[in-house]
Amino acid sequence: MPNQGPDDPVAEGGQVRWLSDEEQHAWRAHVRLALLLTRQLDRELQPFGLSVNDYEILVELSEAPGHRLRMTELADATAQSRSRLSHQITRMDARGLVRRDACEGDKRGMFAVLTDKGLEAIERAAPAHVESVRRHYLDWLTPEQLDVIRSGYGPVVEQLRKIRQRD
Repeated sequence: MPNQGPDDPVAEGGQVRWLSDEEQHAWRAHVRLALLLTRQLDRELQPFGLSVNDYEILVELSEAPGHRLRMTELADATAQSRSRLSHQITRMDARGLVRRDACEGDKRGMFAVLTDKGLEAIERAAPAHVESVRRHYLDWLTPEQLDVIRSGYGPVVEQLRKIRQRD
């Protein structure tokens, strides 16, 4: 039996809470959607020389004050591990999309900074990307369904962020 943490429901009651048919269908639909949509968006960003991960980082930096964020903040904003983000930033830096700057007063801290080339890349890709998001996701949902998704995912995202902050 794997090591179980304090939040593990099996550890408390000793019973596995198996998914009902409805829960299983909802879970699998979510997983399939996330994978298929990400693959499709990634495919449609390729002509711009970007991946979904590149695009998400460029968006966060383009919206940040001074077009820069501490690496730890950027990792949190993009839900990536610090290690994975560091490798991603290294690749993007080599392509001239971003650069690293030292944090004054914090010898270990680094900023990721959007370059002019990175800003041009996001400005070029954004119209097509937004259209892709609409065509492959938003246009298939009613405003009521979007409200349900937004309200349903909100608490889940918050709980996962709390867990991430503890890690």
